[in-house]
Amino acid sequence: MIARHTLSRKEFAMTNRLANETSPYLRQHAGNPVDWWPWCSEALEQARLLDRPILLSIGYSACHWCHVMAHESFDDEEVAQTMNRLYINIKVDREERPDLDRIYQSAHQLLAQRSGGWPLTMFLTPDGTPFYGGTYFPKYPRPGLSGFVTVLEQVAAAYATNRHAIEDQNAAVRAALARTAASGSGTHPSDFGPGPLSALRDLLSSVFDRRFGGFGPAPKFPHPTDLEFLLHRLRTAGDEHAGGMTLETLAHMADGGVFDQLGGGFFRYSTDDRWQIPHFEKMLYDNGPLLGLYADAWQIDRAPRWRQVAERTAHWVMEEMQSPHGAYFTALDADSEGREGSFYVWDRDEVQSLLPPHALALSERHFGLDMPPNFENRHWHLSVTQPLGECANGLGIQPDDAASLIADARQRLLEARNRRIRPALDDKCLTACNGLMIAGMLRAARAFGRPAWSASALRALDDIRTRHWHADHLYATSSGGGKGRLDAYLDDHAFLLAALLEALQTRFRVDDLAFAEELADALLDHFEDRAHGGFFFTRHDHEPLIQRPKPAHDNATPSGNGVAARSLARLGHLTGETRYLQASERCLQAFYATLDRQPAGCAALALALAEHLAPPTLIVLRGPAAELDGWLGELSIHHRPDTMVLAIPPDTQPLPPVLDKPCDEHVRAWVCRGSTCLPPIATLAELEHALSC
Repeated sequence: MIARHTLSRKEFAMTNRLANETSPYLRQHAGNPVDWWPWCSEALEQARLLDRPILLSIGYSACHWCHVMAHESFDDEEVAQTMNRLYINIKVDREERPDLDRIYQSAHQLLAQRSGGWPLTMFLTPDGTPFYGGTYFPKYPRPGLSGFVTVLEQVAAAYATNRHAIEDQNAAVRAALARTAASGSGTHPSDFGPGPLSALRDLLSSVFDRRFGGFGPAPKFPHPTDLEFLLHRLRTAGDEHAGGMTLETLAHMADGGVFDQLGGGFFRYSTDDRWQIPHFEKMLYDNGPLLGLYADAWQIDRAPRWRQVAERTAHWVMEEMQSPHGAYFTALDADSEGREGSFYVWDRDEVQSLLPPHALALSERHFGLDMPPNFENRHWHLSVTQPLGECANGLGIQPDDAASLIADARQRLLEARNRRIRPALDDKCLTACNGLMIAGMLRAARAFGRPAWSASALRALDDIRTRHWHADHLYATSSGGGKGRLDAYLDDHAFLLAALLEALQTRFRVDDLAFAEELADALLDHFEDRAHGGFFFTRHDHEPLIQRPKPAHDNATPSGNGVAARSLARLGHLTGETRYLQASERCLQAFYATLDRQPAGCAALALALAEHLAPPTLIVLRGPAAELDGWLGELSIHHRPDTMVLAIPPDTQPLPPVLDKPCDEHVRAWVCRGSTCLPPIATLAELEHALSC
């Protein structure tokens, strides 16, 4: 028999089990000479039978450093032979299995005493407990980084010779993970107060970058939930500084290279403090909340830049990220042709060949092409380095002509860019990411009066309901227009519920209200911690893992517990169902101590607390459909994050008593705060006056 380590690359690939997976990320590794398994009970059993450690590699399809490690190590036969000889190798898509990613990111932080990232490389005992880990390892040693083959040999040797020490450490790791998964002691609602809201605002102010916006030094991430919280403070507490931090950040991002100045949409984060040079992956989960925030900014001060960013982002989402079936795709890769950013960056000669003289002179000043190269010292990545008006004045160009010239330049450059080899598309449809994008698209559609945007979002919502919701059971992902698979997580339920609440405010449909209640009931039945309040990340019948997280903190996306608490309370106010209000309150009880003691990273929970202390205003509009659109359009002009507006056409049934107001020949409005409603209002002027009181 041929020894395992002498198998050819072709024979190695035959034992790779990823080719038929639905995840594009896993399929990217189907041709590796590594004996990969997906996460499954068979792989864990194999590790137990052979008494081998597990090498767990977690990443995602758009991740640049995941590609680097794949090319350097997983495609390399020498490295693959070592992996196959010493380990059971498991590859996980963190977007399909966020439960595993949460657990092992937390474990990495415990073991390494520093935050993790992707690719995440963890070494586990056969029972799934991690005993060593890191993120990216190069094949050969570099300053500060051990070579991967050396790490593989050393970790396997430690597993073979230091088993008792590893078992002792594993017990400590499991105990620490159990502590991090536990919620607070349960604060009584009578002790809730606004202190955590002020503390979070002050904390964000203390790390705010007053020169370039954002929070803290490079690398800079958008943190949309923090920005939403600050805008909520502007509206509800009159906090101008809170609003200013958000608008300043959004302005710098809009002008920076973290925004795709030609094609629209935001990249994942900026590597520098000026928002100039990003990592070039585009994630759906970033762009949904950011689209909603730019719509909010437009409602506040009507600056043209907010509209421009929203329009380009919405256009990009609908053109490039919406599947033929309706739901939105997940991400665009950072790399093309094997290099990060190559699809997006420019050589000066290419730009000069594409633009006529006046447009070239204007574009060079506006986009920084008259400055030294800003990407790898060889190329230019476009950002707005000088306002268009200043560029036009310096060149003696009239403002209207400048706007026309720059629009033409954008179009020419975009058409040329579209002829390049495009970054790979992650074409799976994730429920949670779709929830975030649907909500953001609907907020923007109402603010800007764009029915095409709302039609796009509602089509995505209907597709998710059709393919991901079966027999009162929600699924997390699908691909190729197929049915949903993998049990959905807390975030899937919470983000989709929030999207349904936005849909009800955009185009009221009884079916959407019924679906929202079914989804909320699923949350309560399958995720709530009935003993201590709050929601676990996984269902009660989920496979047993070494930890069952109950997350309080926002990460790249908002905390599922924060979104669930806020959305359940809002649904309770719409329907009058106390079970939703009570579940929201129990969630806040579970996490109030955390929020009070350390509010950093808890903006989603802070928003839920703010609305518990001052419930949102509910405006119910009843009357002829043609008039309802006009009223809804006028009300959508203003930034009111603490207000829900439902325009309910005649003959809409069944309705809960809170919404079942009488219809007349003209529109009437009811303004309700808590359980109290004002008498019906007959004119928009009266309504605006009532809302200002």
